[in-house]
Amino acid sequence: MMKLNLFILSATAMVNAVVSGAPIDPIDLGTAGDFAILSKSGISTVPDSVITGDIGVSPIAATAITGFTLTMDSSTEFSTSGQVSGHAMAADYTSPTSTKLTTAVSDMETAYTDAAGRGTSLSTPLVNYLNPGAGEIGGETLKPGVYTFDRDVTISNGAVTFDGLSTDIFIIQTSKSVKQAADTSVTLTGGALAKNIFWSVAEEFIMEDKAHMEGVLLVKTAVTMKTGSTMNGRVLAQTAVVLQVATVAQPSA
Repeated sequence: MMKLNLFILSATAMVNAVVSGAPIDPIDLGTAGDFAILSKSGISTVPDSVITGDIGVSPIAATAITGFTLTMDSSTEFSTSGQVSGHAMAADYTSPTSTKLTTAVSDMETAYTDAAGRGTSLSTPLVNYLNPGAGEIGGETLKPGVYTFDRDVTISNGAVTFDGLSTDIFIIQTSKSVKQAADTSVTLTGGALAKNIFWSVAEEFIMEDKAHMEGVLLVKTAVTMKTGSTMNGRVLAQTAVVLQVATVAQPSA
């Protein structure tokens, strides 16, 4: 009887270990993490947006950065704008800018692939949640882990809260879109940091008027931030980024 009880305890411990999962590693952004906004197809704004950090486009030219009133630096390696605290860069600027952007875009694509594939390897068990709330996460408190969706992720029913320590990782991955309703927000508690929240989105990421977001957007297609929307994080998109009097501030830590 004792041996049977020990076997049951041992089996239970093994199951719990798989359910609780291994520690989740952050997504390595590489040099894409040098940018507040990085896009392959263009960055447009309806003035005045406020961007804290650098912005860049590649492999396209600077003509794909619109609405910012760019002023070319004498080095011809970057431009400046009253709406951007850092530099604006494009693939047609003087070297080494083009090389830097090529590497950053490659790193962005690698980071997206990593984030989109997390939680699928049996050799690396993670805390994985499938379609919680049937896609509606507004009003929910999310713990560290990988959240996988095969449908649109919506934030409509109030704020979504990420609760964890400063070292905890959150990954939200969807094969569809993320749609955030007007006047809703993402909040952080317990020490959770925006730099450790990764949104892996295969389709569009859309923020309506006055919505607030936290985290790193790794988006396969377009990102739209409408009037008065704000973000503490980064926008790394493989097509276009459209800003309508929006604010993007890269995480300070």
